[in-house]
This record gives sequence, C-alpha cells and structure tokens, in this order.
Amino acid sequence: MALVETLGLLILAGMPIGDVEDASPALLRAIGTADVVAAEDTRRFAAFLGRAHATSSARVISYFEGNEASRTPELVELLGQGLTVVLVTDAGMPSVSDPGYRLVAAAIVAGIRVTAVPGPSAVLTALALSGLATDRFCFEGFLPRRGGPRRAALTELAAERRTMVFFEAPHRLAEMLVDAVTTLGADRPAAVCRELTKTYEEVRRGGLAELASWAADGVLGEITVVVAGAPAGVLPLADALDEVRRRVAAGEKRSTAAAAVAAQSGHDRRELYDGSRG
Repeated sequence: MALVETLGLLILAGMPIGDVEDASPALLRAIGTADVVAAEDTRRFAAFLGRAHATSSARVISYFEGNEASRTPELVELLGQGLTVVLVTDAGMPSVSDPGYRLVAAAIVAGIRVTAVPGPSAVLTALALSGLATDRFCFEGFLPRRGGPRRAALTELAAERRTMVFFEAPHRLAEMLVDAVTTLGADRPAAVCRELTKTYEEVRRGGLAELASWAADGVLGEITVVVAGAPAGVLPLADALDEVRRRVAAGEKRSTAAAAVAAQSGHDRRELYDGSRG
C-alpha cells in the first residue's frame, strides 16, 4: 500500500539499556515532539524523563505484552489521524524481545511510515564484549523456561556454527548453563554479561562448565549470554559415531549424546543420531 502524506509517523525509539547518559539527543527530541508515547511501563518512562532531565507534552499510554494485541488498533487509528507516535520499551529497541512487532506490522499494512531512533542494544554490546567471533551471529532471545523444552531448543542449536546470543532471567541462569553444558559441551567458550552499561557491569568468560559452576550460587541483574558456535569438524565421521555409541552405552540418551558430539565435532546431529543406531 502506498504511503499517504496525511498519515502519521510511528517512531521506534531505542532506550538506554542501563546508563541514562546513553540517551541520544535524537531520542530526547523524538520524545519531546511526539503527540503520543506508547510505553512498555509508564512509570519507568516517567522515571526516565526525570533522570534524563527531559520533558514531554505527549499523551503517554501503556503498551506492553498484556495489552499489545488490544491496543494496537487504537494506536493505528491515532496514526491514521496524522499523529506522531513514539514507541518505547523499558530498555533497548522495541520489538526485539519486547513489544512492538504487532504495531509495526499493522502500521505497514495501513500504509503508515515507520522509522527508528537507534539506541543501545544489549545483544550487540554483549557480543562485542564477549571476545567471541562477531562476523556471523544469531540472536535466540529467551529460551523456554522449563528444562525439557529448554534442552530440546539447545539441542537444535548444537551444530549452529554462528555465535549465539541469548537473554536469560537471573534466577534461571544456572539451570540454563547446566543444560548448555549437556547439549553444547562443557568446554564450549561462552560469556555471561551482567548489568551492561550499569554501575556493577560484569562480563564472565570461560567454558560453559566453568560458567555454570560460577552461576550455581546465584547471579543478580539483567543477563545476556553469548555462546561460541560449533567448531568445524575435527573428528572423522566414524569416530564421531563411535563416541555417540560410547555415550549411549554409558547411559546417556541418544539424542543428547548426538547433540553433544555434534557440537564438539561439527558433524550433523541428525546424521550422528541415525548413524549411531546401526
């Protein structure tokens, strides 16, 4: 659908991920000139304005996971009236593991212009600080909360060659790392990035088993985990199949064994699973 000049403008505004001083002049200008600000948490947005010594005369409405579906049509209607709507989340870029995708998609369908004010990203910040390869990477967001589905998701990623970036809740970090050890290998290089750009920023680097041991006593703060991709194959396929069979004979599930050996050898997990059954 062609854009109509009389329609409004949707601005996705990247918010600081910790340090309010990272707020750009462009961000403050967009907020200051907006007709409507759709905020993931209106109280946090008000607190941000105070810390940033910024002002806005915009109408502020809540837009979060619980009301995203129902509020999207209302915002599209306001955009259709020619208003400028700025979408902000608690931190980072809207729609990246945060509300925003539905509104962007609906605005595009309605022929409304969508633009962005770029800002800090926990994904890219953690990737850059991890010390791991940055030439090719993938963002996996939050893994499933329960152990079984989480291990299944990690198993699917065991042969992923790109560096992987995850978000994780602090109270689930230790369990996530233990599951990563099981599915990706104890020595797989990784980094846990905590409280990025904040006062107590910390980056712990090491093998997954080492990081799991460190996290066992509990970790606080906002967490981003970066894990190295699977190495190129170094074992002949026959040796890799023998290793899977050895693990199975020792009591390990075939799917888990195949995933672990795939992560260590670079061979395809399905090929190892099927080939080891013979």
